[in-house]
Amino acid sequence: MAEKPLAGIRVIELASIGPGPFAAMMLADHGADVVRVEKPGGRNVGTSRSDKDPMLRGRRKVELDLKEPKDVETALKLIGHADALIEGFRPGVTERLGLGPADCHAVNPGLVYGRMTGWGQDGPLAERAGHDIDYIAITGALDAIGTRESGPVPPLNLVGDFGGGGMLMAFGLCAALLQAKATGKGTVIDVAMTEGAALLMTMPFALKAQGLWPGGRSANMLDGGAPFYGTFETSDKKWVALGPIEEVFWTQLVAKLELDAPVLAKRMDRTHWTQIRALIEERIKGETQAHWSRVFEGSDACFAPVLSMDEATSHPHNAARRTFQEVDGVMQPAPAPRFDGTIPKAPRTDMSPVDAATVLEGWTS
Repeated sequence: MAEKPLAGIRVIELASIGPGPFAAMMLADHGADVVRVEKPGGRNVGTSRSDKDPMLRGRRKVELDLKEPKDVETALKLIGHADALIEGFRPGVTERLGLGPADCHAVNPGLVYGRMTGWGQDGPLAERAGHDIDYIAITGALDAIGTRESGPVPPLNLVGDFGGGGMLMAFGLCAALLQAKATGKGTVIDVAMTEGAALLMTMPFALKAQGLWPGGRSANMLDGGAPFYGTFETSDKKWVALGPIEEVFWTQLVAKLELDAPVLAKRMDRTHWTQIRALIEERIKGETQAHWSRVFEGSDACFAPVLSMDEATSHPHNAARRTFQEVDGVMQPAPAPRFDGTIPKAPRTDMSPVDAATVLEGWTS
């Protein structure tokens, strides 16, 4: 593909943290011209920020103080020539700044206006503070992740911030941009991380409706309860992941482990899960992770070593596909997905500072 799919799309990103920048990064990765509007000197948000942050890659930076009327006027000029905007403030903040949907659509009726919040633009919790862990807590997602012994375990901030937030925003923007290009009319996207996390729970809810998810951590097919879907410790205190759900794959696993017990034929009977898991645990615990990687090489037993972030970057499959790339001394995940088989190149991680006049000149010429 000679040109990236979002080439020619212009996006204004009002600086925030987490899911908003992630959505902007995804758009920039695929060719959109993203300009991030930041407060002069940056903003203390309780986490370290750096121009070497991969989530800030691939875009330019304009410094504007949105509490100053003249800078708001400049922002509106930029917005007047943009296709989309991303903001991640609490409900009502951009309206008070003079940059709410009505203000922006007054200067650009075709603008796609993306709003990113944890709780959504309305509802009892809309005005409350929160983070990923809170948003996924009320959707059933957090309760389902963990073990009987551990209790609920935060899955980093992948489910709320990024899967249920940033990726949902990127999808919503692309869908709305198609509509805006066809109709000339923009729209407002209300991305709530609670609803994105709930959406990611569609399969567990489907299994529950079919009677296949009785509930309780470590008691279900996909949460580590089943002996054919979980992680197992090796003799060197590392871990491997096994997922042979289908019978044909399970057969290969049993053969590779050299297990022979009548109970293995009853793997779909939950009453035998504890006994079967114990057999697998004992066998896996007897050898190193490297040993099992050699044993399962080339098989369809649905095996993989559990790697650290440092180890993941050099795994042969990841290396062959260039899943991780080093740019400006920063190792980072490469853009995804791929188009026409082209291996994407991660953009530079340092945002290029530029003044608003330069952006406007390029966008209006």
